[in-house]
Amino acid sequence: MPVPTAPAAPITTAKLSVIEQSKRLAAYTAVDQHILPKHKVIGIGSGSTVPYVVERIVQQGEELNKGRVFVPTGFQSKELIVESKLSLGDVDQFPTIDVTIDGADEVDSELNCIKGGGACHLREKVLAEAAETFVLVADYRKNVQYLGTNFPGVPIEVVPFAYAKVLQNLHHRLGSPNATLRMAKAKAGPVVSDNGNFIIDAPFSLEAMKDPFTLMARIKMLTGVVEVGLFCHMAQAAYFGNQDGSVTVKSRLEGEVIEETISPA
Repeated sequence: MPVPTAPAAPITTAKLSVIEQSKRLAAYTAVDQHILPKHKVIGIGSGSTVPYVVERIVQQGEELNKGRVFVPTGFQSKELIVESKLSLGDVDQFPTIDVTIDGADEVDSELNCIKGGGACHLREKVLAEAAETFVLVADYRKNVQYLGTNFPGVPIEVVPFAYAKVLQNLHHRLGSPNATLRMAKAKAGPVVSDNGNFIIDAPFSLEAMKDPFTLMARIKMLTGVVEVGLFCHMAQAAYFGNQDGSVTVKSRLEGEVIEETISPA
């Protein structure tokens, strides 16, 4: 893990809201620390912070980027790669990735996270596991002690014909009586993932969320579940942009998670 430093180039934030400034700070700092000249295969995640990741990568220059391949986690990141004129790859071509940078819905004190607010968590987890280094970027609202503090539930991708049975099991066996099928905002019916599956959002008690690995394993054992939006023991670092222009960095060092703050440049 590199020693954190301030971003290498000034970041103009005058036209951005505080939240957007925070996302951009986190993304720029993570790219400066982790997307190095030696890295040739790079995973690009999903979410509202990721456009700033791609923006900063583009700023590294055409000469550096022409020798790289970028692997997306879904439609959004694929479009960002194509629009930025970066080389597009797929995980079946590049099953080993140097670095994946992705957003997060929440990150706890042990670098576990919730993902799946954008219904991309199956492919996101594949790219996270494929990466030698997996890095999270987010704004200060996503930095929590325990998962489930602000984000309403655990996203669960399920095959369509099994969703009713999975819901029943979540309600009566796993302790999530308020688990619901995620419905689309601009169409009649449920959200459908890039893989053609449905998404269930399942809130759990704080006690259950204090042990996300056990909870993830229990959910994943349900027949019909494709993937669970709990990412446990996977990230090496997480970057959070703060309201005051600083960046909080949580990183794993010799099994321990340490937290540092990078002051504004």
